[in-house]
Amino acid sequence: MIEDATSTARAIEFWFDFGSNYSYLSMMRIEALAAARNVTIVWRPFLLGPVFRQLGFDNSPFVLQKEKGAYVWKDMERQCRKYGIALTRPSTFPRAALLAMRVALLGANEPWIGAWCRKIMQLNFVDDRDIGSIDVVSHALDSLGLPAQSVIDAAQSDANKLRLREQTERAINKGIFGAPTFFVGGEMFWGNDRLEDALDHCDAIAARH
Repeated sequence: MIEDATSTARAIEFWFDFGSNYSYLSMMRIEALAAARNVTIVWRPFLLGPVFRQLGFDNSPFVLQKEKGAYVWKDMERQCRKYGIALTRPSTFPRAALLAMRVALLGANEPWIGAWCRKIMQLNFVDDRDIGSIDVVSHALDSLGLPAQSVIDAAQSDANKLRLREQTERAINKGIFGAPTFFVGGEMFWGNDRLEDALDHCDAIAARH
């Protein structure tokens, strides 16, 4: 069903990782922007770590390259002011969020997926909480009125763990090298600053049909 949705003109695939700072900017904006254009979001959580390792990096380039890292956090301050989004630089970056990512994959087709993703991003980039912690994940699920233990049990199942590995492999095979990445009608757009371009492409495809 998801695959059918991505083949239409009015859908955007959103590939993201909760540890990604620029994914945070897009996460806090994409739902309102997509809704305004009647575009469906196809949620694609994946793990950036294996992607970076495939590219020969053992950490985020923002950590490995000191000058780039210094620039990025200044840029994040500017972008958050621009969008009216709160920001606290995480004391750990990039922060591991494996369980939260597994929950996101489990809920990718559920009505609570957007609220879940925004909650986790806010916990990481505003509250500076350890989103890799089972306690933090449990409290986040509780705060959304979700059955924390049953969701976590399903997220930690072997089948769901395998699905996240496979989703990450798909990201690598699609040529994804960072997050956020968007796909519209087979076209790839990389970076928060290309979100509007991706949505423009939805409009352009729709106009041709």
